Amino acid sequence: MNNKLDVVTFGEAMMLLVANEPGPLEDVDVFHKRTAGAETNVAIGLARLGLSVGWASRLGQDSMARYLLQTMQSEGIDCSHVVCDPTQRTGFQFKGRVHDGSDPPYEYHRKGSAASLMRVSDIDRQWLCSARHLHATGVFSAISENCFELQRTAMMLMREAGRTVSFDPNLRPGLWASTEAMRDGINQLASMAHWVFPGLDEGRLLTGHNRPEDIAAFYHALGAKVVVIKLGAEGAFYSASDGSGYVPGVRVERVVDTVGAGDGFAVGVISALLEELPLRRAVERGTWIGARAVQVLGDTEGLPTRAELLAAL
Repeated sequence: MNNKLDVVTFGEAMMLLVANEPGPLEDVDVFHKRTAGAETNVAIGLARLGLSVGWASRLGQDSMARYLLQTMQSEGIDCSHVVCDPTQRTGFQFKGRVHDGSDPPYEYHRKGSAASLMRVSDIDRQWLCSARHLHATGVFSAISENCFELQRTAMMLMREAGRTVSFDPNLRPGLWASTEAMRDGINQLASMAHWVFPGLDEGRLLTGHNRPEDIAAFYHALGAKVVVIKLGAEGAFYSASDGSGYVPGVRVERVVDTVGAGDGFAVGVISALLEELPLRRAVERGTWIGARAVQVLGDTEGLPTRAELLAAL
């Protein structure tokens, strides 16, 4: 089968309302409308870099769904496997603003959303395996048991088809029944990925190890070929069979919003590895895009186009 897509991802998109001013969300009068979703952030970022990207999901038929679908389509993303069901509803999220570089407050309204009702039967195997890569995250896997099974099955199908799979744990403890359930579920999915991208705190929680080198060894033992551990402003640690090392972070004058930095990082690493660049260069691209992401208000405004990437190089 000829590959028609570069990357496919399954995930929930939510309408994001970002506060115009700092303070408790209940005191904010003006919000800016944006898109949100770990998988959709990555899909948008990869599409802007010129990759052919497919996104599969489920939405309602409300104004939020129309906004999200139009936004994704405007980025050139294949949305042919997004179902809009009038009997279901689209999730949304509020996000506050901060001026001190800390994580902003947020509030989800996603329980029982259309995406959470997706099942293994929603997988179009031919469409999925037409791509050469699948990107998965722990967010979509956590919103319901059926989504976990869908994600696990998609990863298995892609591995069987000889495609590569990346996985970002992207922990959302509030979506899991317990810390133990989260640890077991996330590590089960990580064992099915070729490339694993945990944050340092995530890695410590998931593996019980403190050092990046030991966290990487844990995931190599599960089968990962490439492990990249995000160290925030300090950069990242990478590890593969042909070497490991540290890449320093990119300095920024002012942190506006930390949300979306990890997704931007994944965009950089995935795109570069699919271009068959050396791992260190892939991680350098990831840290550069992650640094761009924290300097803007929304989750995707900092994601560069191919022209912007080339200009920066």
